[in-house]
Amino acid sequence: MNAPQLRVAVIGAGRWAVRSHIPGWQRDPRVEVVAIAEIDEEALAAAAEEFGIARAVTDYRELIDDPDIDVIDVATGNAMHFEISMAAIEAGKHVLCEKPVNSDFRETRRAAALAMEKGLKTKLGFTFRFAPAIQYAKHLIDSGFIGDPYIFNGYEQNSQWIDPATPLRQVDPDATPDRIAVSSIEGYGAPIIDIMHWWLDAPMTSVVGTMRNFVPERMVRDTGRMQRMNIDDGDMWIAEFEKGRLGSIQSSYVTVGNFPGIEARIYGSEGAIIVRLVEEAGICQTIKVAKKDSVEFVELEIPQEFFPEGGSSTEPWPFLFYSNLCKDFATEILAGDDANQGNFDQGALVQETINAFERSFRTRAWCDFPLVDESVVAQAESAIA
Repeated sequence: MNAPQLRVAVIGAGRWAVRSHIPGWQRDPRVEVVAIAEIDEEALAAAAEEFGIARAVTDYRELIDDPDIDVIDVATGNAMHFEISMAAIEAGKHVLCEKPVNSDFRETRRAAALAMEKGLKTKLGFTFRFAPAIQYAKHLIDSGFIGDPYIFNGYEQNSQWIDPATPLRQVDPDATPDRIAVSSIEGYGAPIIDIMHWWLDAPMTSVVGTMRNFVPERMVRDTGRMQRMNIDDGDMWIAEFEKGRLGSIQSSYVTVGNFPGIEARIYGSEGAIIVRLVEEAGICQTIKVAKKDSVEFVELEIPQEFFPEGGSSTEPWPFLFYSNLCKDFATEILAGDDANQGNFDQGALVQETINAFERSFRTRAWCDFPLVDESVVAQAESAIA
């Protein structure tokens, strides 16, 4: 067996790190997870033992400063994403970071520019972009299967918090209770927004939409108490694109159905594609297609080339999709060319879209895109609030 070619350090030992990040990396024989950092010493020790990681530290800076580490994987809470990512890029590391890098798209774009300047690769945790069915659909789109794209419909239908007693992390504990705060559209809407931009492949020009708080009183994970949590647990948006293309997005914590509940639909001049990333009957993904002269949708088998080695649609989706993400990133880094899908620039585009969605809701009007006149609009939003 060949020696690993990439040495990865994972920052964070929470649920998503141990469920997806670490096993995703370890599935690839070209990669070795050589270190892990976590301030919770009990979680740190448990993850290091479970995955056989020899080096476990409580200060991530020790790993960023190590010249033998090639990739820093940021799997912490949102508050630390930007700080760790920037420090890692400045130290010359390739970076995988969970979304968002920063809630201000301009800061994410700054991190992307620094990485490009240093010749480094970045990648966002856009898990669902790397579902084999989504990758196969993109291949079909690029091959002309649907012809000229017309309409994209994206859904994130998640019911795991429809019960208010289910603990939910409060993104901003200091948020003003009488002002609805962004939660679902940023935490769960981001992946389907990413797919929308990727599949439609045209600049977005304007957005309009609304947010709702359907379940006001919730159990807060950090306190274990029921309290007012004024968040967007349901959203609907329409977006206009160049070339006359249209997109819509629905994101929610309270729409009944198996999570993750991602569904991406695209309709064009020659055909249509529907991908469902929903665990049903032991299968985590399906792709169905139709043509203009054969309008009944039929299910396609996903070619093995779109899976990680040995992968199948019967695997748990967090492991399967994240294995593909890690495999893709390792391939991009080792190839040394310009290929780098789902990178920080794409993350900035998704975050700017989220910021535009929020602005549309605050101003109760269509919002032009890309965003301009930040100070003027900020004053207008402040006055409305």
